[in-house]
Amino acid sequence: MTRKLHIAIGAALLVAVLTAVPAVTFVAKASVTPGASDAKCKTSTDLARLDYVLPRTMRRIAAGLPVTVVALGSSSTAGAGASTPQHSYPSQLAVNLAQMFPGHPINVINRGINGQEAADMVARLDNDVLAEKPDLVVWQVGTNALLRDHDFQQIRASVDAGLTRMKAAGLDVVMMDLQLAPSVVAKPGHKDMIGLIASLARQHNVNVFRRFAVMQNWREEQKIPYETFVTQDALHMNDWGYGCVARILAGSLVDAATRPVVTADNFAR
Repeated sequence: MTRKLHIAIGAALLVAVLTAVPAVTFVAKASVTPGASDAKCKTSTDLARLDYVLPRTMRRIAAGLPVTVVALGSSSTAGAGASTPQHSYPSQLAVNLAQMFPGHPINVINRGINGQEAADMVARLDNDVLAEKPDLVVWQVGTNALLRDHDFQQIRASVDAGLTRMKAAGLDVVMMDLQLAPSVVAKPGHKDMIGLIASLARQHNVNVFRRFAVMQNWREEQKIPYETFVTQDALHMNDWGYGCVARILAGSLVDAATRPVVTADNFAR
């Protein structure tokens, strides 16, 4: 058989295996807040679904090769508010991906640094991201600039530069927008920041994990109180919040890395 056929069969087998895995719903077992263990971690499939497939990740999974993921961001990537580093979203993402791809080596590297903004992250792309030779980068950005009332045009330029470099390196990229938290929604420009991230992602044909919308669904549709997923500082997530974000993101990545791709070849037979 040809290599293309091997890859196609591998992808098909992965899809078959993963149909038994709930992509965006689970019951959280860990909790650091009263009543959190009773809340179900779930969201609308439409909110969780990524717009584009992840071609590099898809090829490596189909070929049985290791996958390296770098989580780039600030404090909500580093894990501020979590009870231990193991409860940060990148650590929990690694756990969930291992469950969803049993036996397949997937390494998730946490490159979050408290307080950083887009320009800080772009400045360390070489050492903290590209040096790891990742296949996929999840870039969480925007919250600190919003809270500090910084110029959105400067943020646009920094994010544009970062996405240009990552795309030039052939990486799959998923942007992660703001967290839903009282300190964030109190800023009048939070919707504009979400729109800016979405606009830049469209410009570069990369995905956005709509974290704000996912968490808004928890709060407004499911009536989950803030204290279930946000710490007392009214900004950072707690263990339940990080765990649920990680689980939903993992399901989104699995879907985008195994989704059948329609090409002209499909219609040429």
